[in-house]
Amino acid sequence: MNRRLTLALAGSSLAVLALTGCGGSDSSGDVPAKGSDIGTSTSSLGRIVVDGKGMTAYAFDKDTPGSGKSSCTGACAEEWPAITTSSAKPKVDGVKGEVGTITGADGSKQVTLEGMPLYTYADDGKAGDTNGQGVGDIWWVVSPAGKKIQAAAETGGGGGY
Repeated sequence: MNRRLTLALAGSSLAVLALTGCGGSDSSGDVPAKGSDIGTSTSSLGRIVVDGKGMTAYAFDKDTPGSGKSSCTGACAEEWPAITTSSAKPKVDGVKGEVGTITGADGSKQVTLEGMPLYTYADDGKAGDTNGQGVGDIWWVVSPAGKKIQAAAETGGGGGY
């Protein structure tokens, strides 16, 4: 192989390596301040609410905001775990809506935002994943103001419950 072709191929390989490190994740990698129960992160859906580990927070259309209870129990709660706290007043980072708690189906303190119980999704493998968005047309990522983000659903598995 001639020297110019070798250098061109080497340069192309470096460009490909540089590009592969640039994308693919929905999240900017930011997580809430240490010790926060919920915070915010950047995703393909814009700024969203996440739990203290950076996992996306979801609202469930079958819940009634302000009712003080969760409609997600049993198998639903296994696939859509509640975001919980040990504190009567959850610690937040960047969330604008009213944050509170209810007694969850398992007796724990479940975090609420604008009266809506919050959940994560078992099929979100890492912080920033939004695989639960639009599942069953009843599960929605939540904005920092406590609004359901009802943008186009990403393809994700799982039951709607």
